[in-house]
Amino acid sequence: MGHVVMTPSGKYRANWREPSGTQRAKTFRTKREATAFLARIETQKADGGYVSPHAGRMLFGEHAARWMATWNTAVTTRARDASVMRTHVLPQWSSWQLGKIDEVAVQGWITDLGGRLSAATVAECHRLAMGVLRSAVRNKLIVTNPAAGVRLPRRTKTDRDEFVITREVLRSQLLPAVPDRHRAFVTVAAGSGMRWGEIAGLAFDAVDLTAGTVRVARTVVEVSGRRSVKATPKTAAGRRIIPLPRWALEALRNQVDRMRPGPRDLVFATDVGTPLSRGTWRARVWRPSLVRAGLLGEVEPIGANRWQARWTDTEGYEGVASFDAHRDAVLHVARHAGEGMTFHDLRHSYATWLVDDGVPINMVQRVLGHERSSTTLDIYTRRTDNSARLLDALDDPDDDEGTAGLLAPLR
Repeated sequence: MGHVVMTPSGKYRANWREPSGTQRAKTFRTKREATAFLARIETQKADGGYVSPHAGRMLFGEHAARWMATWNTAVTTRARDASVMRTHVLPQWSSWQLGKIDEVAVQGWITDLGGRLSAATVAECHRLAMGVLRSAVRNKLIVTNPAAGVRLPRRTKTDRDEFVITREVLRSQLLPAVPDRHRAFVTVAAGSGMRWGEIAGLAFDAVDLTAGTVRVARTVVEVSGRRSVKATPKTAAGRRIIPLPRWALEALRNQVDRMRPGPRDLVFATDVGTPLSRGTWRARVWRPSLVRAGLLGEVEPIGANRWQARWTDTEGYEGVASFDAHRDAVLHVARHAGEGMTFHDLRHSYATWLVDDGVPINMVQRVLGHERSSTTLDIYTRRTDNSARLLDALDDPDDDEGTAGLLAPLR
């Protein structure tokens, strides 16, 4: 049991032993405060909720480092979380004692972030700070988690419907604008709905030209510019077999004939056989292709060997510049134009074609590699409100078999 003694200064010191046997003391202005404090301590010890008043002196940054060292998430997730922690969380809380962090301070931080960052990024910052403080509670460094009751900015779902293209636009505008070397990559991506990492990690042993299918078995992960092939997809549902429509299968067959590699070699790779870099490919291939296809900004001739570039940047400002070479004008728009169609929008377009053409949601779910049909429903079913798309989504005048390849049974 603890006891209270009067100090030479006239104050009162509460003395007690922690469950570990360590002797502790804390000084109060009155005997009543000291006695009440000891009563709470004994209650906490009895019900197993004891937290040392001194434990909260540990710095947030110190405990965060210990907590981060226990992460057993995927390498890409770990790298992303470490970046958010380093950029946004630790600069604010690293030097704070855990016991000094309260809900008002956390709410003020979240509110400030909300004025500078997207709601999604703010949510990630809160999740990581919450994780550190939750760990501190579990390790009996603090009594409660001050981040638990914080209100986050409302997250609004981004509508990318305008970046969903028809197969007619894909085949008549986008694919002809893609350089020959990369056209098969874009064609197969559009005809399979595969994610970037899945198609970048596609090896020849996962291609069955006779059956007209590709098997998703590996994925490329990229962390801090370093790329590697992961032996398994992100989830169990990600391991799947996808039937290809004839127009995509033909592009894949040409790619196989052109390369003639070993079975474990990547179908789409750099000159030295390594996985493609997503950032480099986006800047040098994808964005310039969008410009040439008329899907991002404008480039038009204004005289002999003279080209005018027009674009709208991320702030909504319109820019105009002239160049002596068409290539320079295209690259300038690609670099300075704001939001445009992303590579992932090919996957959205593929799913939209299937949903709009009446393919059952459970089949769409399987071919996309979603674990839950609710994910498929939430993302894609709202697009069927466009009646024109319902009629035209999979119209294919150049393919007598229509969508037979897309609707083949999944295995």
